[in-house]
Amino acid sequence: MIDATTFFTIVLMAGVTYLTRIGGYVVLRNRTLSGRATAVMEAAPGCVLIAVIAPAFVSKFPADILALAVTLVAATRLSMLPTVLIGVASAGLLRHFIG
Repeated sequence: MIDATTFFTIVLMAGVTYLTRIGGYVVLRNRTLSGRATAVMEAAPGCVLIAVIAPAFVSKFPADILALAVTLVAATRLSMLPTVLIGVASAGLLRHFIG
């Protein structure tokens, strides 16, 4: 069973993530962005994903390194959402079965 503190931490982190994603749309809804600003806004989600998975490159746990490999293969063939889902699922399953 999941600990209540862990559950609320996950829920709060998801809420903050959602608010930061929607916040940009709310703040910039009445503005026209330049080409450079648009490029930065489109590249930001990928940068965040890389920042999240980059520590797995130096992990000493085999499950993390295998999950990273699975995620990288998925990233070469699929769009962002399926890649993230596959990465999270593979990390969870591999950590459960390998440790």
